[in-house]
This record gives sequence, C-alpha cells and structure tokens, in this order.
Amino acid sequence: MRRLLGRTAVVAGALLGLGILGSAVAQEPIKIKVSHFLSPMSPTQVKLLQPWAEAIEKDSNGRIDVEIYPSMQLGGKPPQLFDQVRTGVADVVWTLPGYTPGRFPLVEVFELPFMTASTAEASTMAVWDFYQKHLKEEFKDVHVLLLHTHAPGLVHMKDKAVTKMEDLQGKKIRLPVKPIGEALKALGAVPVGMPVPEVYEALSRGVVDGTVIPWEVTVPTRVNELVKYHTNTGLYTSVFLLAMNKDKYESLPADLKAVVDKNSGANIVQKIGKAWDDAELPGLKQAKDGKHEITTLSAEEKARWIKTTRPVIDAWIARTPNGQALYDEAAALVKKYDTK
Repeated sequence: MRRLLGRTAVVAGALLGLGILGSAVAQEPIKIKVSHFLSPMSPTQVKLLQPWAEAIEKDSNGRIDVEIYPSMQLGGKPPQLFDQVRTGVADVVWTLPGYTPGRFPLVEVFELPFMTASTAEASTMAVWDFYQKHLKEEFKDVHVLLLHTHAPGLVHMKDKAVTKMEDLQGKKIRLPVKPIGEALKALGAVPVGMPVPEVYEALSRGVVDGTVIPWEVTVPTRVNELVKYHTNTGLYTSVFLLAMNKDKYESLPADLKAVVDKNSGANIVQKIGKAWDDAELPGLKQAKDGKHEITTLSAEEKARWIKTTRPVIDAWIARTPNGQALYDEAAALVKKYDTK
C-alpha cells in the first residue's frame, strides 16, 4: 500500500508540473447541499427544489452540483433547519420561520388569522414585497433566496365536519404556527404543536382529532387516508423560507453568484406561488375521489371566526413596534395582489 501511494504521489507531481492535475482540480464542481423535512415526493422537492437545482446546474454549466437531502437526512429536527443553514451544516434549507416561535416576529404578520389571500401566488407576492421593505434585518444571518406561502389552509377532521365554531370545542387540532395555535384556542379548540411530518401518526393514534394544513400537504403525508371532513375557512397561511448559508454564497465567484441570483427572489417568486396553487389539486382530487365531505364556512360564520380571533391580531400589534402600521401595510399588500 505504501509503495502504491508513493507511485501515486510521483504521478501526481508529474501531472501537477504539466498543469494537468491543477486543471482537473479547478474544474471540480462546487457542491451545494440542500436540506428539507418533507419527503422526496412532496411538492417542496418536486415543484421547488428539483427545478431550482436543475436550473442552477444548467446555468452554471455544471460548475455547481446541487445535492438534495429530503426528510432531514442531514440529521436534526425540522425546527433546527434555520440554525443548520446559518452555521453551515447545510448550504441551503427550506423551512418555516414559524417553527421557532418568537425568533422572527415581523414575518408572523402573514400568519395571523385571516391574513391570507385566496391564492398562494397572491400571498407570496405580498410577503416578498413586505420582505424587501421590512424583513431583511430579521433574516440577516442567512442569504434569503425566497419567501413564499402555501394556499389557504383548511380544517381537516377525522370524525365530524366543522361548519361552526362550536364544532371545534374541545377538539385537539394540530397547529401549524404559534399565531394560529392562539387562534384555534380562541375558537375553542385544543391546539397541539408538531412538525407536519408527525401529523399522520398523531391522527392515527388519536393524539389529535384533526389538523389545519393546505391540500398540497395531504397527499405526501397521507393525511387523506385518515380524515374524511374538510372545511374551507380562509383562516391562515404559513410562510416558508428558502435560505443559503451566507459564507457559502459569499465564497462563490461573481458569475456563480449571478447564477444563484437569477434563480432566486423576484425572478422566481410569482412562479413558485403559482406552483403552490397548482399543488393543491391532487389533494383536493384525492378527497373528492374518496367521497369525503368538503364544506366552506358561511359568510355569517366566517364573520364570527374573524371577530373571535381578533384578539390574536391585537396582541401581535401591541407587542410589535409600529405594529398597527405594519399590520395595515401587510393587509394592503394582500388585498393588492388578491385578484380573485
């Protein structure tokens, strides 16, 4: 073995002298490790991360090699993803700022009750505009590639449809983010916190009676196998973050930074918002094919929910510097882009 290594060193030295080895090393692609908590079949991977990776590799002429690690394959738990990209455990992550309550207080404005447009595309455009003006300091520890939302989340129940507030009384409901947990509590439910990959087991074991998620999550998590009742409420959306380690981004040559820039931010925000709207269709179809009961809150009942959850909004405004103005601006942006 030692003789083999010696001969290898001699050959390597000769190649280096000829400039051949140096050229080969210089052409090694830069690897970017991308981590997220959902399955490889999820819309997150299929509609966002895989197309993003392919575009980055193509536009860099193969000088960047993107490796995607779904289902937390790099280790840790979903709430740790932000710190993993901040510290360089992963080069890029897709996560929810809301998985670490209180850490990103301003972006929470888009997760307050009924602060959602009728489409993911509209809410995503609103969030991105708001980020440009108000959220850069909040996310200064990472290089933000994208903020986006899902379509309005529904209430999904195992045993009984929710058509009025009283139907939630005492029901254990998985909450997506803290503000909606507070809203569910105000509505009479018992909110239970957990990352979305844990919802199926929680439903199957009776830990929760239902969950609030968008249609697009019901297929990869197999939730539609366990719930039979779905209610459109317009209650909420969640904000997602696609972020890159700052040092990794800064280490890229200028032309490769330009490749990343081309495939992030305003250049992709509307497309990704629309992709999340399209991702709703399989879950909805699956529920219809299974002859599930799908309902929508009446206008009168929705007004009751809005009034009942208003204290959650007032509390956010009270604890947030310039809270009323920020809330009003976010609401105006949602209205601006919500054309349906």
